[in-house]
Amino acid sequence: MIIDNVKIYTEAGTFVSGGIITQGDKITEIYTEAEKENIFKKMNMETEHTAAQCSVQDYSAKNDIDNVLDGKGAYAIPGLIDLHFHGCVGDDFCDGDKEAIRRIAEYEVSVGVTAIAPATMTLPVAELENILKTAAAYKKEYEEDFVCIGEKMKDEDEQAQNMEAKQQNITDEACDALKATVVSAKVKNKKRADFVGINMEGPFISPVKKGAQDERNIIPCNEKIAQKFLDASDNLVKFIGIAPEENENTISFIKNMKDKVNISLAHTNADYESAKAAFDAGANHAVHLFNAMPAFTHREPGVVGAVSDSEHVMAEIICDGVHIHPSVIRATFAMFGADRMILISDSMRATGLEDGEYTLGGQPVTVRGNLATLHDGTIAGSATNLMDCMRFVVKTVGLPLETAVMCATENPAKEIGIFNEVGSISVGKRADFVLLDQELNIAAVYIDGKEFTC
Repeated sequence: MIIDNVKIYTEAGTFVSGGIITQGDKITEIYTEAEKENIFKKMNMETEHTAAQCSVQDYSAKNDIDNVLDGKGAYAIPGLIDLHFHGCVGDDFCDGDKEAIRRIAEYEVSVGVTAIAPATMTLPVAELENILKTAAAYKKEYEEDFVCIGEKMKDEDEQAQNMEAKQQNITDEACDALKATVVSAKVKNKKRADFVGINMEGPFISPVKKGAQDERNIIPCNEKIAQKFLDASDNLVKFIGIAPEENENTISFIKNMKDKVNISLAHTNADYESAKAAFDAGANHAVHLFNAMPAFTHREPGVVGAVSDSEHVMAEIICDGVHIHPSVIRATFAMFGADRMILISDSMRATGLEDGEYTLGGQPVTVRGNLATLHDGTIAGSATNLMDCMRFVVKTVGLPLETAVMCATENPAKEIGIFNEVGSISVGKRADFVLLDQELNIAAVYIDGKEFTC
C-alpha cells in the first residue's frame, strides 16, 4: 500500500510532505516529495511522465496499482499509546472480563489509539490477581490469533481459495501458500488496539491522597505481593505505583523491584525529600502529575519538584480540560521539556457514552461532560479519550502539534520498551498510524497496515 500526499511526523519531531509505503504489517519506505520520483522508479512504477508531472492517481491507473491512496494533505502520525486509563464505552479493565478488554480495545483503535496499557484500581489483592490473570489470558489468546493460521481456517475460506486456485491452475503447494496468505491477511486485519501492558495504580498508595480509590484496600508496598502481581499477569504489568512515605522499607522495595518493573509514584503525599529519595533509588515514573499529590509551592515543591530535579523520571499528565489548567500545562512543559512528558487520558467507563451514573473501582461516579466525580465531588478519572486530550493540548493549551504527538506516541513507547516496534512512522516498524485532517479530526486509522473503519 502507498499513501501519498501526506504530512508525515518523523522521529526528528517534524512534519515532512511525502508518502508512506507499507507491505503486510510493516512500513517499508518513507519518502518526501523531492524523493518521490526516485522512489517510484525504484519500485518499477515509471511512466512516460515524471513524478512531479503526474498524480498518484496517474501512477495507479498506468501501472494497474489498486492500493495507492491520496492522503489529501492529511497529517500522518503514529498510532497513539495510552499508558493510563481505566475503561470506556461501559467497560472497565477491572471488570476482569476478556470480552470487556476486547470491547475497550475496539473503542480505543476507533479514536486513533493503537496500543493500550490499562490501569488497575485499589482493590483486594486476590481480586487484583484474578484481574491480572484474566488480562494475561486475553493477551495470550489475542496473540494466538496470529499463529496456527491453517488450523483456524474456516471451511468456507478453504473452499473459496481452493476454487480460486483451480481457476488459476496452480500447484497444490502454491495453493496452500495462497490460502495461508489470505487467511493471514484476514486475521491481521485487526479491529482493536494492541494490549501492551498494565499500569498498577494501586494498592500501594496513600490514604491521604487516595482520590477515587477505595481506602479499605490500601496497603504499604510489599515485594512479595508485587511479585504476585507480576506472576499473575505473566509480566504484563509495566508499572507499579507506590506512595513512598507509607512504608519504611520503600527504598529497599524500589531497589529490589526496579529491574523487574517501572516503579512510579502514585497517589502519594510524599514531601520533596521522600520523593527525591525514591527517584534516586530507581523509581522512574510519576502518575498523573499534580493530581493526587501535594501542591507544588515555592517552599514545599513536593513530588512535582522532585520529578523536575530527577531527569530520568517520566511524568504522566492528564490534559482533558478538567484536571489541569492550560496555564499549568504550558508551565510544566516549559519546566520539564516535552521529552519527559507522557499524555494520558485516565478515562473511565463513561468515555464514549452519554452523561449519567457510572462506577469506578466499585464506587459510584457522576459524569457531566468531561467531568467525572464521586458523589463527594472528588474527581474520578476522566471521560475523555487520548485523542481528545491531544487535540486539547494543541487547540486550547497552544502547544505545537509536533509536541503533542511526541508525548502521545514516542514517549510512552520508549517508557515501556516498545519503541523498536511502534511509536514512530519509521521503516521496519509496524504500520500503525493515523491520518488527521487540518482540524485534527480522524480521517483514517491504520493498524498493522490495514485500515480500521470507524
